[in-house]
Amino acid sequence: MAHGLVNETIAAYGRKRLRAILIAHWKSLAVVALGQQPLRAPFDVEETKLSFDARQQNSVLKHSATVKQSIVTLDLEGVLVPEIWIAVAEKTGIKELRRTTRDEPDYDVLMKGRLKILAEHNLKLSDIQEVIGTLYPLDGAKEFLDELRSITQVIILSDTFEEFAKPFMKQLDWPCLLCHKLVIENDRVVDYKIRTPEQKQKAVAALKLLNYNVISAGDSFNDTAMLIEANAGFLFHSPENIKKQFPQFTAVDEYSDLMKLIKKAL
Repeated sequence: MAHGLVNETIAAYGRKRLRAILIAHWKSLAVVALGQQPLRAPFDVEETKLSFDARQQNSVLKHSATVKQSIVTLDLEGVLVPEIWIAVAEKTGIKELRRTTRDEPDYDVLMKGRLKILAEHNLKLSDIQEVIGTLYPLDGAKEFLDELRSITQVIILSDTFEEFAKPFMKQLDWPCLLCHKLVIENDRVVDYKIRTPEQKQKAVAALKLLNYNVISAGDSFNDTAMLIEANAGFLFHSPENIKKQFPQFTAVDEYSDLMKLIKKAL
């Protein structure tokens, strides 16, 4: 469905005009909230000879100005499934692995610390996957996601890794997931590859560019840029420190309450 939408967009507006829209969007995101570094366009803007202004964008989108199509983006761990690293910490007795994005806002600092701990304790990918194999979605998560997917499109935006997430995706009936990858050598996790920095915020910004009304929900520091970017953002299962730091987001702890908020924002 997503590929069809992109093809229809390209056919309707022309490749040059669509590219011009993307150039302007990247320019507008040159400096983003929360002190992030300036974003770089995925192509050389200086080499293009396309000009773009607000009148062109209005012309491109004027026929769809009254359309309201919504899409929901959700975090994975803590929202739909247990925190994987906490489960590993409990299984292995390594308390340092209990630290998550709820505690550390800098994801790179968090992951480098985890890699060091794995190396020190000789923990392999298969050891982590063995723990993941014993986990299940949170109580009520599958039913919540099933109902939500029956009324709108849903994308899971997570800073987990493909190597960890697959068992959960199977249990949740394979929702769309955007995440990262690990670097594995001889069953050892030696590094990790971020597909793109601030991937949650960028994904929401791209969906908004496609004229979607984006509703987002998450629980941790690494979700807040996504919630700020979204048309409507909610905290779910968040600890008190995050609720206090981001009081602008309505916070709930029950799936029924989150569903009500989402339906109201659709």
